[in-house]
Amino acid sequence: MFSGSMVALATPMYADGGLDWDSLHNLVEWHIEQGTRAIVAVGTTGESATLSVNEHLEVIRRVVDQVAGRIPVIAGTGANSVTEAVELTENAAKCGADACLLVTPYYNKPTQEGLYQHYKAIARAVAIPQILYNVPGRTAVDMLPETVRRLSSIGNIVGIKEATGDLDRARELLEILPQDFAVYSGDDATALELMLAGGHGDISVTANVAPAAVAQMCEAALKGDSETARAIDQRIQVLHRALFLESNPIPVKWALCEMGRIDSGIRLPLTPLSAQHHGALREALRSAGVL
Repeated sequence: MFSGSMVALATPMYADGGLDWDSLHNLVEWHIEQGTRAIVAVGTTGESATLSVNEHLEVIRRVVDQVAGRIPVIAGTGANSVTEAVELTENAAKCGADACLLVTPYYNKPTQEGLYQHYKAIARAVAIPQILYNVPGRTAVDMLPETVRRLSSIGNIVGIKEATGDLDRARELLEILPQDFAVYSGDDATALELMLAGGHGDISVTANVAPAAVAQMCEAALKGDSETARAIDQRIQVLHRALFLESNPIPVKWALCEMGRIDSGIRLPLTPLSAQHHGALREALRSAGVL
């Protein structure tokens, strides 16, 4: 089972939007050195929505090749089309990914039965371990706990990234799902409480800029050391909030650029962080001890 701090890795780009492979290489090495337990390549934070299929798969391949088995690589392969999701998932498996993360189908607003059939079809088509991803604030569809429970009986569906930030929802999932089915936080601000309640880790945006702190917080929480975990989390809560001053990954890419780790590139329709937020995010980075 994957556990601990799993970074939802930003995809570095030059100012013209071209992919910056050297910075990607450096980010991967930095995360391994800092204690990140798994890398999620080309998820929401990785700008999956604006990468071409070839770019998408090339990022996955390069991350897998560079990691070389040192930590797991989880590939973002979700889509609102079963055919596209199967194609991405098949290719991620061929690239050597350890698992895939599949967001709920966006825009077309399926029923709960439609969600069940969507994930069932992908799981049957590709044997790789698969993690569900529920983020209704972006997709306009909410996968309810009963649907997750039904899907948990499919052998290669192994977990869920629950990104509602609703701790009551998270506790309900932990109550009704098998113990070997992983529940991961997709909301940094509430990740600590989810792990202390029995969750298995944090698929994190904040880990992009504070990998050591998030890794240490997760490790303490999973060991039940709530005092240590809360002390670390209190120090980085300001980052959890500041990294969502505008839509993710706008703030996190600006922060990484400010830290000198990537160039300033981001693809339309996303635009660079508004100047009015620069001071607040810079101060949050300083307060958390990462700038």
